[in-house]
Amino acid sequence: MTLNTPKVLLLSLAIATAVSACGKTEDPAASADAATDAKGITLDESKLPPVNSFTAGDLDTGKDACTDFGGYVNGKWLAANDIPGDRTSWGAFEMLAERSLAVQRQIAEQAAEDTGADGVEKIVGDFWATGMDADKINAQGIEPIKPTLTEIDALDSGDKVADFLRASAAKGQFYVFGFGPEADFKNSTMNIAYAFQGGLGLPDKTYYEDADKADKLQKYQEHVAKVLELSGVSAEDAAKQAADVVAFEKRLASVSKSQEEMSRDVSIYYNPVSPADADKLAPNFPWTRFFESQGLQAPEMFSLAVPAFHEEVSRMLSDVPAEQWRSYLRFHAVDGASPYLSDAFVEENFNFYNRTLRGQKELKERGKRVLGSIENGAGEALGQLYVDVAFSPDSKARMQELVKNLSDALKVRIENLAWMSDETKTKAMEKWAAFTPKIGYPDKWRDWSGLQTSRDSYIGNVLAAMEFNYKWELSKVGEPVDKTEWGMSPQTVNAYYNPLQNEIVFPAAILQPPFFDPDADEPINYGGIGAVIGHEMTHGYDDQGSRFGPSGNFENWWSDADAKGFSGLTDKLVAQFDGYKANDDEHVNGKLTLGENIADLGGLATAYDAMKAATEGSDDPMIDGMTRDQRFFANWATVWRRNFTPEELKVRLATDPHAPANFRAIGAPSNLPAFAAAFECKPGQPMVRQGDDQVVIW
Repeated sequence: MTLNTPKVLLLSLAIATAVSACGKTEDPAASADAATDAKGITLDESKLPPVNSFTAGDLDTGKDACTDFGGYVNGKWLAANDIPGDRTSWGAFEMLAERSLAVQRQIAEQAAEDTGADGVEKIVGDFWATGMDADKINAQGIEPIKPTLTEIDALDSGDKVADFLRASAAKGQFYVFGFGPEADFKNSTMNIAYAFQGGLGLPDKTYYEDADKADKLQKYQEHVAKVLELSGVSAEDAAKQAADVVAFEKRLASVSKSQEEMSRDVSIYYNPVSPADADKLAPNFPWTRFFESQGLQAPEMFSLAVPAFHEEVSRMLSDVPAEQWRSYLRFHAVDGASPYLSDAFVEENFNFYNRTLRGQKELKERGKRVLGSIENGAGEALGQLYVDVAFSPDSKARMQELVKNLSDALKVRIENLAWMSDETKTKAMEKWAAFTPKIGYPDKWRDWSGLQTSRDSYIGNVLAAMEFNYKWELSKVGEPVDKTEWGMSPQTVNAYYNPLQNEIVFPAAILQPPFFDPDADEPINYGGIGAVIGHEMTHGYDDQGSRFGPSGNFENWWSDADAKGFSGLTDKLVAQFDGYKANDDEHVNGKLTLGENIADLGGLATAYDAMKAATEGSDDPMIDGMTRDQRFFANWATVWRRNFTPEELKVRLATDPHAPANFRAIGAPSNLPAFAAAFECKPGQPMVRQGDDQVVIW
């Protein structure tokens, strides 16, 4: 079972993260090295891991920056920093994530110690206390979800399966599809309901269809059998049922869209239909009844994304035997709950999804896993405590200055575009003027007063939060969009652009070295967080963000000639990244990663312009023998130092709209004449793209 709400259009810097947002607030006043906040939470800085700043000592001066810029900046660091056993990648993002987790752990431990706490401290404390109680979790075994398994065992017809799917959804538990609110593509001030595809246990439909992933599909079938055995099914029956589950999912995959298709055509998410018309499409799963079962008045219209998928689910409710449905639902009920059950379930879940699929060697220690559960279930509740002790108001003020400088630089770049007509430029400038930045933390906090947690059961708290969050999401359907809402918690090391609100968002946790340091010189900050700011702004003009207007509505503001010219430029960027060989067998998918590559290219160019404007008229200090420009590009590459396990890299190549980090380090700079000038590169060297090979978009 999964909780699946849209938030489909967060175009992020690194890896998209989950939902958050709205309620009452106070302005955090404690600095990062603060002692105590108003709620009594203290932070011991000595227990935090170090930050990962750029230093000239990291450079491998035996390498030529013009030939191997990634190796020149990051080679020594990557060789000296193996991937920890409990991770599948390791670099600047992961190091900051560890630092954020260390802060969160201190908060959670102290919240759990206060048994008389209320509000967000009680929620965080209850999650932590129950999640860390391994003895109780192991003693409970599978008992916490036995009522669900009993319900599944009683399903003997398609009608009863449909009833179960509706009843489960009302608790925020989804099996074969996702459902939730998002802004209307055509009227972004109002929320409507969206239903979309789901139901697959593997990362993408290609895992069920491509010959080069057949080994993973076989391992998945073995995993399904093991989970069913753990749930009480005999080994012989579990093997048969596992084959049925995989066959079931293959059928779903055949009518699903791939990650590449979903990433490169956001219009797929928007298919407005009336509930009555949806009923005709899927008569065995009538959507009028679904809305009623969720306590919602049937709307005039909702978005039934990927209609062929829902049509097939309806057919499967008629022609798939109830026995096969029971096997599928039993597996996913247990598999979805496994991370919160006893050790045998946790270990099997880890062995497949982390070890087999992604190459992770060791299970994360319990504390990190529990913090992940808090993030998923009550991330902004924890974030409210996080910013009190770990984010400086001075940092927010400095970020506001950087955002303004990047915005000014982007304006100039748009005005000077040679390939765009004045007519389309006017529209692009309207969108530029409407950008909304959000920095650090929400202006108002979400109200968590309806969430009832306890010290009785870990999975009980997880399921309570799942149902609470889903009902909160449902309350938005048909209501105006709350523009104060955030799509990431403050403790998330990431950033995003939301085209439906035309906003750029920078959580507190990313505002640390190597991205941002209020005490660092201009090249470091502009090559780090400056390029991140530019990246998120440029998402407003990438191949998908550019399909939304200044107010966030899905609309065409391009002349035909400019749209054709833009497509020609983006085709060149696709070809550039298609040419990067990621491992012995695979190249980067330039189409899948196009949006992020456009954002990297425009963001880095804009950040460079902003740095030059900010330092105009001042002498170059030549720190550690490096010019400003060299330090700017070196810190950009530092941000993208990252090792991957071979298995993790293969998953990302198939599913991640971001190119592997080593190619992000070199892809954008190789198109900028300023980089070639900074390192005195010569025409024909690998880091110098010229003529038709050079890509200039924004």
